[in-house]
Amino acid sequence: MGAGQDGTGWVLPEAVETDDGVVRWARLGGRGEPMVLVHGTPYSSYLWRDVAPALARTRTVYVFDHLGYGQSDQHEGQDLTLAAQARRFARLLEHWGLEAPSVVANDIGGAIVLRAHLLEEARYGDLTIFDAVSGGRWERGLFALMRENPEVFAALPGYAHEALVAAHLRNASHRGLRPEVLDTYLAPWRGADGQAAYYRQYRQLAEADTRPYEPLLADISIPVRLLWGRHDRILPPEYGTWLHEHIPHAEMHWIDDAGHLLQEDAPARLVAHLLADVPAPR
Repeated sequence: MGAGQDGTGWVLPEAVETDDGVVRWARLGGRGEPMVLVHGTPYSSYLWRDVAPALARTRTVYVFDHLGYGQSDQHEGQDLTLAAQARRFARLLEHWGLEAPSVVANDIGGAIVLRAHLLEEARYGDLTIFDAVSGGRWERGLFALMRENPEVFAALPGYAHEALVAAHLRNASHRGLRPEVLDTYLAPWRGADGQAAYYRQYRQLAEADTRPYEPLLADISIPVRLLWGRHDRILPPEYGTWLHEHIPHAEMHWIDDAGHLLQEDAPARLVAHLLADVPAPR
C-alpha cells in the first residue's frame, strides 16, 4: 500500500513490530525492481515525499520511519544507536522479503545501511549514499555539544528548544525550506515528549558504531554511487571525499547549488541519478 495523505501530506499506513516498538512504512509502485529509501536525523520519510512517487513510476519503492522518528514509536528506554537501527533495517528487509534491493541513504541513514551490509549481512543489489554519516570523525558542531551536554539541552524551555531545532533544520538546506515543510519536520519534536525524544536519539549516536566497519569499506563489492551537495554545511564536501577514498570503486557526483538535503534542494537531479544504473565495480 502506498503512502497516503493527511494534514501533513504524508502517511505511512503499514506497521511492523520491532524489539523496541512499531516501525511505520509504505510501499509505492509495484511494477519494477525494489528500491529502499533511508532517511537520517532529525528527519523522517517525509523527506522522500516528492522523490518516492517519481521513482515509483518504474520501481517498487519502500519508505519507512526509523524507530524513534516521524510516525514510528517514540518512548523512553529505546535503543536508538546506529548498531540497533542497522539490525532493525536488516530485519525490515527480511520482513519485506527483499533479497537484494537497491538501497538509497542520506545522513545517518548512510551509517545504518553500511553497518547493516557489512556487519549484519544485509544484501543489496546496489547502493547510493549522499551527504551521509559514514565514518571518520563526524561527531562535530552542535551535534557534539548535544552529546556532551544532554541534560542541559533536555532542560531548555520549549520555545528555545523549538528555535534550536528549526535553526538546525534550516541549516541543512542550501535553498531554504518552505514554512509548511519546516513545520512538518518540527512536528515530532514539539512538546515535552517530542523534546525528550529529540535529545534521546542524538545522545545515542556515536562514532563507536561506525568504526567497526571502516576497515571493510574498501571490500564492498556491489555497485556504489556517491552524491554530495557542494554547499552541505552539516557534512561538508570533505566528508564525501573521505567516503570516496574509502570506497574507491564508487561513482562520485558533486551536486551544485545544493546542501545536505538533496531531496529538498535538488529533487529532480536526485531522481535522475537514482533512475540511472549504478556502474559495476571495475
